[in-house]
Amino acid sequence: MRIGVDVGGTNTDAVLLDGDRVLSWCKMPTTPNVGDGITAAISRVMTEGKISAEEIQCVMIGTTHFTNAFVERKRLLPVGMIRIALPAARALPPLMDWPAAISQKVGNAIHLVRGGYQYDGRVNEELDEDAIVAAARDFKEKDIRTVAVTALFSSVNGDMEQRAAEILQAEMGEVSISLSHTIGRIGILERENATIMNASLAEMAKEVVDSFHQALANLNITAPFYVSQNDGTLMNAEFVGKYPVLTFASGPTNSMRGAAYLSGVKDAIVADIGGTTTDVGMLVNGYPRESSVTVDIGGVRTNFRMPDILAIGLGGGSLVQQDGTEVTVGPQSVGYRLLQEGLVFGGKTLTSSDIAVAAGYVEMGERAKVANLDKDMVARAVDVIHDIMADVVDRMKTSGDPVPLILVGGGSVLINRDIPGTSDTIIPDHASVANAIGAAIAQIGAEIDKVFSYDDIGREKAMDMAKQEVIEKAVTAGALRGSIEIIDIEEVPLAYVPGGAVRLRIKAAGQLNFDQKKG
Repeated sequence: MRIGVDVGGTNTDAVLLDGDRVLSWCKMPTTPNVGDGITAAISRVMTEGKISAEEIQCVMIGTTHFTNAFVERKRLLPVGMIRIALPAARALPPLMDWPAAISQKVGNAIHLVRGGYQYDGRVNEELDEDAIVAAARDFKEKDIRTVAVTALFSSVNGDMEQRAAEILQAEMGEVSISLSHTIGRIGILERENATIMNASLAEMAKEVVDSFHQALANLNITAPFYVSQNDGTLMNAEFVGKYPVLTFASGPTNSMRGAAYLSGVKDAIVADIGGTTTDVGMLVNGYPRESSVTVDIGGVRTNFRMPDILAIGLGGGSLVQQDGTEVTVGPQSVGYRLLQEGLVFGGKTLTSSDIAVAAGYVEMGERAKVANLDKDMVARAVDVIHDIMADVVDRMKTSGDPVPLILVGGGSVLINRDIPGTSDTIIPDHASVANAIGAAIAQIGAEIDKVFSYDDIGREKAMDMAKQEVIEKAVTAGALRGSIEIIDIEEVPLAYVPGGAVRLRIKAAGQLNFDQKKG
């Protein structure tokens, strides 16, 4: 028995799975104390599924708390920043392109230190350990409790970052340390940004993980819990406490994984239609297609793995307005207030849900309350809703070939026509809780991103080394060794770099090892 939970800004969704069967599901309001909402949702699906706490093997949780906290500049800690790269990168200091509102929150405790590697792992400059000691003492005087460490090409060789962490621990005692080689990819500025983000969330990460623990303890659940990350796989509780930034965008990712699971389709466009926005992404082999460009989060550029998601202002609560003969839908929305403000629920605001009811293809609320709407206006609004979806589908596609479109989320009922460029429109059973199902069926994953010299070791040996390394990372994270599969390989020759240098990005995923009790 597995329980999947997705904690959103408005709703907390939960689902109980027995193998491939959905036994029960629910949508509950998200509470100020996240643990209370989780407790209520899990308690309800257990009661309706008629199971006891002892029967639960594991709990998977998806959360938007860390994304929202960073974007909204809430509860961010001051961060001690160490960049190990001198004499390189002196002209481009940390935080140089951050919005002022966020950079002021994380502070200006910055130390540039000699050290770092070259692209192939050779030492570029020896680590200046004395400078690390001086930085640690400065941070301690400033009462800084979290530090971000970034070294030149540390994604190829993380030894200097590890050594810096040892020195910081010895000098500062109890301190949270984020190392860039465990978070980002090649590209020092974006990787550094992601590491500083992660460090700023250290205190909140501990509190959220503790609240998850307490929620399960309240229900006498002793099974381990895992948290979904933004590539559609899971990490254990200890890992998320160290790397909260890896949960960014896990909500849309869970919905896409849930869509693949519920529909049985592994290659398709997925549209997750909520109350305010629609998140659209592409499924490739059952997993979200990753963004190939730098991702902006709250105005900060990063390069860690993120799904290629396009968000548009269309949802069940989108405002419908008319100006002469022109009808617009969204991007403004009543959001979670739909049940109070929508016309069919007795409110005074015309929304996209009201249009769908008036057009006769959705049953919700009281149809009589929209019976007097102008039929031409309703027809134009329905056209606008479907035109918006057609446009975003066209923007997401990479070829002219028609592909299936899977609709999930509570607002999926807004679409009742075939969308141009698609081969089929699928709304699977339990589409409204696809996010919780995506969390429940997620696997443990791992990834490496390194540069190898084919001239020195040959392509076959380099590929074997990289595959073995990513498999071991997955096992360490909690995957069952025999179930691990390589799900993605990206092989990019590096132009103008000697030695037949090739950048390898390899991702693996496997089933949970239930004998490995973590969390």
